[in-house]
Amino acid sequence: MKTLKNYIFILACSMFMGACSSSFLDSEPITELTDANFYKTTKDAEMAIVGCYDGLQLIYDDGVAFPVASEVLSDNTFGGTGNTDGLGYQQIDEFDLSRSPSDLNQFEPNWKNYYKALYRVNMLLSKIDQIDWEGEVAYRNSIEAQARFLRAYFYFDMVRLWERVPLIIVPTKDNVPQSEPDAIYAQIAEDLLFAAENGMEEVSPGRINKWAAKSLLARVFLFYTGYYNKTDLVGKVSKAQALQGLEDVISSQKYGLVGTNNDGKEFKDLWPAASSKANSAKDGLETTYAGKDNKETIFAIKYNITSDYNGNTDGNHWLVMLGLREQSFCPYGKGWGACTVNPKLYNAFENGDKRKSASIIAIQEEGLNFKNSGQREYTGYSNKKYTPLSLPDGRDVAEANNAVNFMIGQFQDYVVIRYADVLLMAAELGSDNAQTYFDLVRQRAGLTSKPVNQANIMAERRFEFAFEGIRYWDLLRQGLNVAASTIAESTTVLNGGVQATKIITQQNITKTRGFQMIPYNQITLSAGVLTQNQGWE
Repeated sequence: MKTLKNYIFILACSMFMGACSSSFLDSEPITELTDANFYKTTKDAEMAIVGCYDGLQLIYDDGVAFPVASEVLSDNTFGGTGNTDGLGYQQIDEFDLSRSPSDLNQFEPNWKNYYKALYRVNMLLSKIDQIDWEGEVAYRNSIEAQARFLRAYFYFDMVRLWERVPLIIVPTKDNVPQSEPDAIYAQIAEDLLFAAENGMEEVSPGRINKWAAKSLLARVFLFYTGYYNKTDLVGKVSKAQALQGLEDVISSQKYGLVGTNNDGKEFKDLWPAASSKANSAKDGLETTYAGKDNKETIFAIKYNITSDYNGNTDGNHWLVMLGLREQSFCPYGKGWGACTVNPKLYNAFENGDKRKSASIIAIQEEGLNFKNSGQREYTGYSNKKYTPLSLPDGRDVAEANNAVNFMIGQFQDYVVIRYADVLLMAAELGSDNAQTYFDLVRQRAGLTSKPVNQANIMAERRFEFAFEGIRYWDLLRQGLNVAASTIAESTTVLNGGVQATKIITQQNITKTRGFQMIPYNQITLSAGVLTQNQGWE
């Protein structure tokens, strides 16, 4: 795998920097891959799609990763981080440029990495018809389906963060102006429709299939039609089509809810920290974790400990942001204290809801001797779903397994779409089985039935998907005013152990229309071709 990734790196470099200078014989390079001598065989195609998946890991490896930003923006959490850190996360959390006026480029690493990843995908798609597929039409289409899914996924992140972004579907270095959101959503829809029709049916860990495409298409449909108050997805996908895709996923019987059908698991077993504790000998962990590729995972971004500072981006670089501030309490590992949990969420769970203790570290309730002198916006609660793991002796689990360090060596996958989401989206879109789907999710949580309606579905999604990067977008698609009024609040937190007032105003949210700041450096580099989003000027 390391050799393969080295080839991918060389190929990517050649794409961006051009081919090597030629000799007087114009001989073809034999030790380097270029876009001239590559994209010829099925082996090349496989290497290229692996490079595209590598780009998927790359998009969140620096800056403010989308899963983190999504939680900071929501009513689930505050910005947090350290008491002496900059106020960049507060700028995002409060939708207020004045909170940290020097932070004009927080998302620039992400912006760059999205377009690097898109370049890889677009290059493969531009060369796909020159590859000798040896008559394997289905395999050719599955490679294209995976690449087009990835392109759709990248743009769906970007259009939600920044709305108007350059829509680039061919490999180019041109200074491309921003596109209107309908054009971007049309491309997303076309790519996902192709992936849904031509993707592979089998479930293969780390690979995208047609079921993932149908699931993501429904998520795109719900956000676009909700936020923009439309009845269909830019004329490409109707409500009935979006629902049918979800019903196809369900009827495929490829997936299921962990913790049902007498599988011996519970909701907590979806998450490493929630399902782990010190073993009896106090020299390791014992766990009931269902595993990375359990039956509920429809699409996940894969990570492992092999990340390094030499271009290898396999590790989960953003997870450490969410760990308890510089302190470990087995099984919870240390981190930088971002996304302190809003007590309103902790107190909103129904009595008996198993998801509460599986999702939230309740510091006092769990008897943790946490020192909050270095923590900004301390609330007494932290996220349990995505947090580093610690051994009983305080060592980070990633480092104990020979990761370069705990900051870039975290290995927990980011589960983008779970089967529970498919069930709840299908219920929301009006499935004939809506009540059954809704009840299945609640029963797994240890709760009784409720009438299936829009309000109850949205409330259920809040508890089911807390800290999974979904809540903010669920709020925003209910309408900007709904999102703004829900997120806005004035409360008291502890900054370095000292009481401080935390204010998020409805006005700040509405003036930005819920979108984020385009990196100012990118506007400068574009010579004015790019323009800033309103509320961030």
